[in-house]
Amino acid sequence: MKLAQRMNDLGTETAFEVLVKARALEAQGRDIVHLEVGEPDFATPENIVEAAITSVRKGATKYTPSAGILELRTAIAKRVSESRGINVNPNQVVVTPGAKPIMFFVILALVDAGDEVVTPNPAFPIYESMIRFTGGIPRFYQLRQEDNFRFDPDEFRSLVNAKTKLIILNSPQNPTGGVLLESDLAVIAECATKYDIPVLADEIYWQIIYDGKFHSITQFPGMQERTIILDGFSKSYSMTGWRLGFGVMNETLAPHITRLMTNSNSCVSALTQWAGVEALTGQQESVETMRVAFQERRDVIVAGMNAIPGFSCLKPEGAFYVFPNITGTGWDSRKMADYILNEAGVACISGTAFGEYGEGFVRFSYANSLENINKALLRIREAVEKIHD
Repeated sequence: MKLAQRMNDLGTETAFEVLVKARALEAQGRDIVHLEVGEPDFATPENIVEAAITSVRKGATKYTPSAGILELRTAIAKRVSESRGINVNPNQVVVTPGAKPIMFFVILALVDAGDEVVTPNPAFPIYESMIRFTGGIPRFYQLRQEDNFRFDPDEFRSLVNAKTKLIILNSPQNPTGGVLLESDLAVIAECATKYDIPVLADEIYWQIIYDGKFHSITQFPGMQERTIILDGFSKSYSMTGWRLGFGVMNETLAPHITRLMTNSNSCVSALTQWAGVEALTGQQESVETMRVAFQERRDVIVAGMNAIPGFSCLKPEGAFYVFPNITGTGWDSRKMADYILNEAGVACISGTAFGEYGEGFVRFSYANSLENINKALLRIREAVEKIHD
């Protein structure tokens, strides 16, 4: 069977590949600490689970509108309006099975072959994968450790021009845990306004921020109508397996993204959508409980990483990842990630899985218990110390 040429341009998400390798080792009897996948270890809050069960008993087992049920789109519009300080109505909301389809659909809808997309690096790998799949050309702005994983404003400006059809930003960031400042967002808004370029703002981690305040680019003049907000329920509500995300955009684009939903998924599961309504309108204490726990884990893992010979780790300001620099060990990223898995029994991801500028780094998710994090740190330190014995 001959595949279409475009399949050669389709990347993957390495976290799931590492998970397969780790499961294979577990099948052989190895004890593996999983710090590879960005999945909170907390149970989905009980009120959300009960809302889903109740909805099924009431008959929520049929198709829904492709853009999502009105009740959920209304709740999303209200939450986004309040949290970003903008006015959003339900017609601007498209509900998707997880937030990842918003990346795919927006890039499909806006980027033609040969168009340029300005996107961060290192970054979530699906950005680059989807850009290349559609025939677009990624132009990377580098996130540097010495800048707290922010970008150089002049370098960013030099990348944006009349050929740019989309700008992508992510804050708080995966894989670095970095957070863009208002001044950074102002540079992006300046360029987007100058050339009338839409911005895909991946804000999936906006509720998991520790040392500062979350800022959305939609708060800048002229940017709400140019911005597509990507958000979802997986991270803040520990609903990864529920597959529930959404995009918020102007009313001109929303029907086109909805058509892509109709052509691909029809709609999101009805019971999952009713669970989403409860997540947004019910108690929010669990969100803060998780954030506080993540902050405690962050402090432990950062201290532990900096105690490993050859490792240098910044303290992330958001999300639940650390991205330590391992150049002091003399090893490259992929070799180190494989060694840590096979020698230490700790699953992590090579920095190169997040782009060319991820070389010299590895990513660990600290969405795991303190017990497992401490176990992992001890194993990694012992394994790395063996390198130069």
